[in-house]
Amino acid sequence: MSQALGQLAENLRCRRRLGLALTRGSADDLARLLALAGAAPSPVASVAAPPPDLPLELESMALAVGQCKRCPLAHGRNKAVFGQGPDDARLMFIGEAPGAQEDQQGLPFVGPAGRLLDNMLAAVGLRREAVYVTNIVKCRPPNNRDPRPEEVAACRPWLEAQARAVGPKVICTLGRPAALAVLGSDAPISALRGNWHEALGARVLPTFHPAYLLRSPQRKGQAYQDMKALALALKD
Repeated sequence: MSQALGQLAENLRCRRRLGLALTRGSADDLARLLALAGAAPSPVASVAAPPPDLPLELESMALAVGQCKRCPLAHGRNKAVFGQGPDDARLMFIGEAPGAQEDQQGLPFVGPAGRLLDNMLAAVGLRREAVYVTNIVKCRPPNNRDPRPEEVAACRPWLEAQARAVGPKVICTLGRPAALAVLGSDAPISALRGNWHEALGARVLPTFHPAYLLRSPQRKGQAYQDMKALALALKD
């Protein structure tokens, strides 16, 4: 076991000795969690087998993601970007991947696209602090390219575990790669947005990624309609 993984193990064992929340599952979950964090598929095109179902607390998942090596993106990251928001948020946003600023800070949507997302939420009476935000992959792809299918597949267990832990009523996917990962549809985002779907135990509404809206401001009106639909769904 590497030094970093050993430190993770000791951190989690210490939390257990102190009675701090680790999992809602069995005592064997700790060993499974460490195995998940250390799994590194090789060659690049292969994908690590899906891990056992681990109903983890978000804090413990974030610690494990920080040590995860399930795909090659781990080798180029500065910080893994797990997610941010309340663990009981009724609305979850799922984006594509961390960018340069997110990679440096370890937080999702902190750059210009994040500021636009904040403004979009405020325009319909929602607060960033009240929603949960994450991405389909937790490490930045080189040169901000789209995540590859094997990278998305390697990160899928983390995304599903996040959705189970938060249990949002509504999910909004941001951009085509996120919609493809969550819904399994390769339709253009212009065709998917504005239409409701079901996935990850919640109603799902795709919309444009804020970074795309910065490049194509003519689409902001449609995105605003999607934000209004999200706000209305939360009131039902």
